[in-house]
Amino acid sequence: MKLQQAFADYDAGKIKHAELEREQDAACLDSIKRSEATGEPIVSDGEQRMSSFATYPLTDTLAGTGLAHHLAADGQYFAIFTDGHHRQLPRLTGGPFKYKTFASQYVEKAMKMATKPLKQAVIAPSMLALLYPLDSEVKGYTREQFLSDLVDQCEQDIRGAFKAGAKRVSIDFTEGRLACRNDPRNPWTGRKMLAHFIELNNRVLDRFNSEERKNIGIHTCPGGDCDATHSADVDYAELLPSMFKMNAGYFLMQLSSEKDKEHVYKLCGQHSRADANGVAQVCFIGVINPQNPRVESPEEVRDALMEASKHIPKERLGSTDDCGFSPFSIDVKPKHGSPDVARDIAFEKITSRVKGTAMASEKLGLA
Repeated sequence: MKLQQAFADYDAGKIKHAELEREQDAACLDSIKRSEATGEPIVSDGEQRMSSFATYPLTDTLAGTGLAHHLAADGQYFAIFTDGHHRQLPRLTGGPFKYKTFASQYVEKAMKMATKPLKQAVIAPSMLALLYPLDSEVKGYTREQFLSDLVDQCEQDIRGAFKAGAKRVSIDFTEGRLACRNDPRNPWTGRKMLAHFIELNNRVLDRFNSEERKNIGIHTCPGGDCDATHSADVDYAELLPSMFKMNAGYFLMQLSSEKDKEHVYKLCGQHSRADANGVAQVCFIGVINPQNPRVESPEEVRDALMEASKHIPKERLGSTDDCGFSPFSIDVKPKHGSPDVARDIAFEKITSRVKGTAMASEKLGLA
């Protein structure tokens, strides 16, 4: 809550950016140290410097303070959640399109705090493609010019994160499942954009060789904000056959909150590829539900992985959390009681995941 208040105070002009940074530094250090204490083999800074996983390249805060050039705050919704709240993107007003902030800047700071390897999340080009108006052209800047610049910036974001020291880079692709839904309140969802999203993301991935792509992944989920989702009613069968066409080395998939997990395990086994343009695709299945305050036991994690191993080759199987525990800097975590309670629970859940994964590894005869 202290970090959330610092973002709000910065937006209100009550504190300077240096004071916000001090709170971000403290939160990142806490995230890294507590993650390392869980036994997690690869950690992150908890994205505590980002006000939003989707808009970190574009603006300093979720409220729009410090918006980058050629953008206006009144863009389209990228998601409307089950509890009725929404999250909005900026709107492109001109070109060229350039990031204001790169993820490498977060990695550089986190490297000074961590003793274990770091993972960094970046936003997918498919999400940022929604900055361009759906049915009109930006004067003097065509859609294809924008997409070309966007792909360049996304490549730079990923390469910069690796250069700064990240061991793995995961591309957030929450819009994938939402693209299979038609929400009349949200016009882009009815445009059957999934194929375009896959093609656009592959334009970035295909700029990396197979050795590099082993450490580039894709995250998918039905959203996770204020303990609500935006597309959990979409059958994974509508997404996964297309999603695995992306030439990434691994996939992080929300799964623990699915009603029919075996259905999704089978889809993963059927559609993930042993050879995706030179790289084997690893399926990291979600075994932890960040939206439920109940802490899963290590035995539950083990059992989920054992069940998944019946359908997914064990050499290409891993565990993850369903989604970010709090992907936005404004998230009151209503089912948990408060963001601070949710934070403590998050590290308990991660500890269970690490222990349960070790138990499954031993049963499956994996190092």
